[in-house]
Order: sequence, then C-alpha cells, then structure tokens
Amino acid sequence: MADPARARKLAKRISQIVASAIEHEVKDTRLDYVTITDTKVTGDLHDATVYYTVLGEKLDVPPDFAGAAAALESARGMLRTKVGQGTGVRYTPTLTFVADTIPEESKRIEDLLAKAREADAEVARRSAGAQHAGEPDPYKAPRETEDDDEFAEEESRG
Repeated sequence: MADPARARKLAKRISQIVASAIEHEVKDTRLDYVTITDTKVTGDLHDATVYYTVLGEKLDVPPDFAGAAAALESARGMLRTKVGQGTGVRYTPTLTFVADTIPEESKRIEDLLAKAREADAEVARRSAGAQHAGEPDPYKAPRETEDDDEFAEEESRG
C-alpha cells in the first residue's frame, strides 16, 4: 500500500494531465464543455477514478452527459498514455470516468434549504400575534399557609 500523501499527489497530477489533454490534445467537440472536478486513486496506485462535470453550451441548453461519457470512453487509452508519460510511475493507473453529481446534489440541497426557510417564515408569521396557552407563569409557587408561619415561630422560640 502506498503512502496516502503520495496517492493524493498522484491524483492531483492525474487531474491536471487529463484536464490539459482534454483541452489541448483531444479533438472531440463533445469534450468542449467537460470539466475535471476531482480524481481519486486507490491505495495501491493501480486505479484512478476521474470525476467530471459537463456544462451546457448555453444556459438554456441541457448538458450532453451521454456524449461526454462516450467521448471520454473513446479517449481513455490516449489519456492513460498521457498520464503515464506525465507521472513517471512504474504502473500507469487505469482510468475510470464518473460523472460528478455534486452540482446536482448542491442544487437539490439549496432547494431543500429554500423550502425550510419558507416553512420557518410561515411559522413566524403564524406565531406573530399568538399567546401562550394557559397561565402566563406556568410554574406553581410554593403555598404559604398560616400553619407554616406558626410552626416557624414555635421552632424559633424553642
């Protein structure tokens, strides 16, 4: 098992090499809007998982995830060769490309937080003029009886 620091460095280097190769050397137009977001390398440095995201050509055009996945799959051998040349490790890791779901998950979480804020605002609006049910001071004060006062006086005398 390799040093975890070495695995992190190798993962970062693989991200840089793959991103640079996609931008400058791979001549596939389906990869024009692909961004490499992260890379994870196994402990034995034999396998690398490269995470990517795809942006749409315009804001109103949905991204082409299927085309990007097919383009990355077809360029896998060339990208692995570039990684081997750029890293100089004894065994060039196999590359696996996985679509990164973090942007979609963050959007989903933002939507959930917006719903929670709306629900909190609704509760605050409803409770604006509300009063507590029951007495204003719900805690009972200890009863003071006349017998207690007389008993206290007798003890102080005796």
